[in-house]
Amino acid sequence: MIKTVRGFTPVIGEDCFIAENATVVGEVTMGNQCSIWYNAVLRGDVHYIRIGNKVNIQDGAVIHCTYKKSPTEIGNNVSIGHGAIVHGCKIKDRVLVGMGSIIMDDCIVESNSIIAAGAVLTKGTHVPEGSVFAGTPAKKIKDISIELSTGEIDRIAENYITYSGWFKEKS
Repeated sequence: MIKTVRGFTPVIGEDCFIAENATVVGEVTMGNQCSIWYNAVLRGDVHYIRIGNKVNIQDGAVIHCTYKKSPTEIGNNVSIGHGAIVHGCKIKDRVLVGMGSIIMDDCIVESNSIIAAGAVLTKGTHVPEGSVFAGTPAKKIKDISIELSTGEIDRIAENYITYSGWFKEKS
């Protein structure tokens, strides 16, 4: 479902895939080659959501904001894992947000970082560039390696462009 709320209609870039039961409402702006998967919700009803290019928001993820206070900004080449909650925060380029993780208001996740599956970033947490954060509450566990950067961040982002192509093919 793509729906206008409070006079704002989602703006969707070129070559994007949005699953039939995904929900994208309100002040949402999405770049090119993005994919929004099954049961994902992007609610730009209370503030804006801006998403860069080559972003995948996987099944059951929720992207939201805080009314008039904390928008959500997601950079380029970002993967938001299944069931993650991203709320009123800023995620820069080349980030992997693991399955079931939670990123709360006013957090900043710098580029080339990984938020591990199940991690909880409490309000205002700052993730330095090139970090891996895990746990509840999430803490830095190590610097990112080249293997994690190319083997996880880049691989997953590129795979989701491929996967979304399967769903855009005409029979």
